[in-house]
Amino acid sequence: MIIKKLLKLVAPAAPSMGLALLCTILTVTANIGLLATSALLIASAALHPPLAALAVAITGVRFFGISRAVFRYAERYIAHSATFQILASLRVWFYSCLEPLAPARLGHYKSGDLLSRLTADIDTLQYFYLRVLGPPLAALVILLAMAWWLSCFAPVLSLLLVAAFVLAGVVVPYCVRQSGKASSPALLAGRAKLKAVVVDTLEGIAELAAFRQIKRQQEQVAAIERELNHWKSKTAMVGALTESLNSLIMNSTVWGALVLTAPLVAAGRLESIYLAVLLLAIQASFEAIQPLPLAAYYLAESIAAAQRLFALAGSEPAVHDSSTAVPVPDSFALSFSHVDFTYPGEVRPALRDISISLPAGKRLAIVGANGAGKTTLTSLLLRFWDYKNGSIQLGGHELREYPAEVVRRYFAVVSQQTHLFHASIADNIRLARPEAVQEEVIAAAQYAAIHEFIHALPQGYESLAGNNGKAISGGQRQRLSIARALLKNAPILILDEPTVGLDAVTAQEVMAVIADLMKGRTTILVTHTLTGLQLMDEIIVLDQGQIVEQGTFEQLLIMEGLFYQMWRLQQDII
Repeated sequence: MIIKKLLKLVAPAAPSMGLALLCTILTVTANIGLLATSALLIASAALHPPLAALAVAITGVRFFGISRAVFRYAERYIAHSATFQILASLRVWFYSCLEPLAPARLGHYKSGDLLSRLTADIDTLQYFYLRVLGPPLAALVILLAMAWWLSCFAPVLSLLLVAAFVLAGVVVPYCVRQSGKASSPALLAGRAKLKAVVVDTLEGIAELAAFRQIKRQQEQVAAIERELNHWKSKTAMVGALTESLNSLIMNSTVWGALVLTAPLVAAGRLESIYLAVLLLAIQASFEAIQPLPLAAYYLAESIAAAQRLFALAGSEPAVHDSSTAVPVPDSFALSFSHVDFTYPGEVRPALRDISISLPAGKRLAIVGANGAGKTTLTSLLLRFWDYKNGSIQLGGHELREYPAEVVRRYFAVVSQQTHLFHASIADNIRLARPEAVQEEVIAAAQYAAIHEFIHALPQGYESLAGNNGKAISGGQRQRLSIARALLKNAPILILDEPTVGLDAVTAQEVMAVIADLMKGRTTILVTHTLTGLQLMDEIIVLDQGQIVEQGTFEQLLIMEGLFYQMWRLQQDII
């Protein structure tokens, strides 16, 4: 099944791979011809014939010598070019499979593991296309041609060659594959584990240094490296043993052919000048069989890599788009009606009987402690997850009727963990609308009150944000996120903990900018801090996935319930 899938992926490059296979066959044929004609030339020259009698052999040596180099170059160029195209399409295919899984289905995967699958595992598949598909077919063609040619001189040599090819091309590869069944998956898993730990180490190196855990982390990396080296050593040992067995079989076959043909020469049934020709031709034909043992090993490794890729690519997305026509929203009003949601594998519902009405242009705050269900609610709106019970409507239509991509066009998000790419600040803002011109980017930054900060940087808008924006402070990161939302200019705004981790002064400054951003937009503010809630038209208090209080800021304070307790606690802390 795995091999069938891998063959299906190679279909677009089948003509190029077929041409590369032809060049492989011609390369081995040229090598056989080169050694055979060289032997014929030397054997014939020993009899001191006229120079004209050696012309054909001399020409043959030159032809086969040049053609072997030409065909080998053509085979390498065509095969590698086709393989690199296949790998590029594989990466695009795998990424397109990952994209619908994010973020719901990828949460429990380490970034290093995903990176390893996208790079190392796909790189491993190049050996399937280069060293697994072609060599067995080339060896079969060479065997049939050589068996027919040898039968013209001595049929027993054909039987000897067939037996040697079966031993070197079937028995030895089978043994290699059996020995590689354990090492190949372990090697791939070890590489993925090492990459995941290294990525975690680099991302958390500041924390490791602060808590004096660098040495401990180094020991963990070294332990994984030792385990990986163990499997590498085992693989190298198998490779060395394979080469030795191949050499033994080849030389034994040549000696066997000598033993079988010498009596024929002595009896006059075979001309003596052909003895060396046959022996060297047999030896040269083993070039076709030499890649097969390693092909068996690479087959095992490729299957293990493909299993890791297909296991993730075959995962069921958390969201399925409707096959019906995409509706057009009547307005940008939102409503929840008796919505329940439970995460897969969990028993306790994350949301229970949620009913909310949010007319277009209204500003709603959703507050509650961590784990109350606030982020789950926004994840349902953005179609990161699909609800099963209840109804969520956007502009008078069921949210599930909209494709996820269409839904997200209507939302601009200012999140609590703004991710900044290691690119220019302008490109980071332009993420919201890649086609935006520089003037629009600057206008968004000015509105978000971050233009002066950017302008003061050495390279202005072309300054790099650093890895995950580590060169930018928390307050400025949030302002960049606001600039993104402004540039997108979506009708619905989601503010997910926009002031988390900021000091009181910076939080107030950010909320002042957000107040302007909310004008004319349907807004949902998700927060567990109570800064700026006086600006909201309505506040909903969640507790353990349920709505426990609902009203304006003043109404909730008068009720002296959970909201009042949270507000008093934060006032005491301040």
